Amino acid sequence: MAKLRVLVQRRKAVRNIRKITRTMELIAGTRFRRALDRAIAARDYAYSINEIAADLAKNVTEVSHPLLIQRNPVKNSLLLIICSNRGLCGGYNASILREATQHLKEFQNDQQTMRLDLSGRRAINFFKSQKVSVRQTYTQFEDKPTYAQVEQLAEDFIRMYAIGEVDRIEVAYMRFYSLSRQRPVIETLLPFTAEEVSKGGGTTAVSSNATTATSISKSPSADYDFLPSASEILAEIVPAACKFKLFKCYLDAAVSEQIARRIAMKAATENAADLIKDLSRQYNRARQANITREISELIGGAEALK
Repeated sequence: MAKLRVLVQRRKAVRNIRKITRTMELIAGTRFRRALDRAIAARDYAYSINEIAADLAKNVTEVSHPLLIQRNPVKNSLLLIICSNRGLCGGYNASILREATQHLKEFQNDQQTMRLDLSGRRAINFFKSQKVSVRQTYTQFEDKPTYAQVEQLAEDFIRMYAIGEVDRIEVAYMRFYSLSRQRPVIETLLPFTAEEVSKGGGTTAVSSNATTATSISKSPSADYDFLPSASEILAEIVPAACKFKLFKCYLDAAVSEQIARRIAMKAATENAADLIKDLSRQYNRARQANITREISELIGGAEALK
């Protein structure tokens, strides 16, 4: 009977866990759809402003902008690592941290200085356990990052690059390509380069307008008449493009996180269902064995009384 009680308790506990994981799967699915809608809504603007900024940077040779200047050699770099505040999302955080750690080792081998900014408690806890010093940490970005939040962070990065405090700023995050494909990448935020525009954004594979959006970055260069001056336009367009580029990194990260959490919770729910079946089978076998034993004892006792 003791074994039966243990099996009943375990089955009840697993059923409760299955209810929790199933609920979390549904919540992650709802949050994913909202995050995806925001990312798609921002996609066209991101393509357009990046195309204009890159086209101006290539064609306006008589003026320049501090954010377009590429410094060689690169002595001081800054890496922003975007992870999640919460766990239970499979290998989402581990993939980003693995990519970022490998990138850090390459910089250490080249004897270059790299400072770290960490977004998300999972990244903060990881590097804290590794006893790695960081410049800034951010925990305010959840599954609905706002442009105002990202703009404050981007303005700090722009200021640091403009005054020469850092020679390169990069972002490590999970780029979203489609429902079945997300990949950890390290993308250069500053200096702003035209090559980054051709890489596009992560949401092109989930929309019927993806072909149109991709063709935008391949359009031929246009001739511009500047009013006001080209330098004033660059001063407005380039920082705005950099800010929105960082915002899109956070949007892609939010979508990828919810996909990873939904997949992880779905797998946990299915595993719980399989475990419940196994426990039910063990319970039935143990119960049948007890009944058979009791019947045998009754028959044996009846035979002894004859």
